[in-house]
Amino acid sequence: MSEFSPNLIVLEDHLRGGESLSLVLRRGYSLRLTDLEGGANVAALFYNAEEKLERYNMADTLKAQHIFYLTQGYVCYSDMGRILVSLTADTCGWHDTVCGVSNAALVQEKYGEGSYQELRNDFYRNGRDRFLIELGKWGLGKRDLVANVNFFSKVAADAEGNLNFHAGFSPPGAYVDLRAEMDVLMVLHTCPHPLDPGPRYAPKPAALTVWESGPGGDPDDPCRLSRPENARGFVNTTRHFCQSHRH
Repeated sequence: MSEFSPNLIVLEDHLRGGESLSLVLRRGYSLRLTDLEGGANVAALFYNAEEKLERYNMADTLKAQHIFYLTQGYVCYSDMGRILVSLTADTCGWHDTVCGVSNAALVQEKYGEGSYQELRNDFYRNGRDRFLIELGKWGLGKRDLVANVNFFSKVAADAEGNLNFHAGFSPPGAYVDLRAEMDVLMVLHTCPHPLDPGPRYAPKPAALTVWESGPGGDPDDPCRLSRPENARGFVNTTRHFCQSHRH
């Protein structure tokens, strides 16, 4: 169990099911995502907040660490070979990296119309539109959409290569801690996972806690030691951070 002093907390917030949010997490700060009711899906995109052309690269993240999913001890690489965030704690154990997000057509096909005129603030939202709404606040758009992470969602391949969604995998109170290794723009939403087989539109809420954790990458840092490639990733990140902040 990863704990920290309440005195270090700088932000506490939450997302209703189907909502979105974006924020800049500064280097040396961490974000805890908590699945409040169980069965949540928190989709996330990551960008270098100072140069947003640098962003999360799913292929390099998986290839460099020889993995298919994310959990404690792994990191998220940018397309420049630097580390955006590290997963320093995780009580869930599996976070999907390959399935992307829903779009309006998929949500309507699975759940029906669910319009604002009918349901007001409970209308049916989809992941792609929620990402685009948040990206627009930072001068980004469709061309900046990349593969995302789906926290708290487990999708595994069977012997035939079919992807299977594990419904209810994440229990109530499960959390994952993300430590920023550079200044990171995070874009989040809590829309349903695109492979969620549930027949009813019922996205679950998540809590957000930000605290001052200090930067990672020390020689004995578990995220640095989990793969030889990660040591190089931390060196690249530290070098970039020092160069970009020279006076």
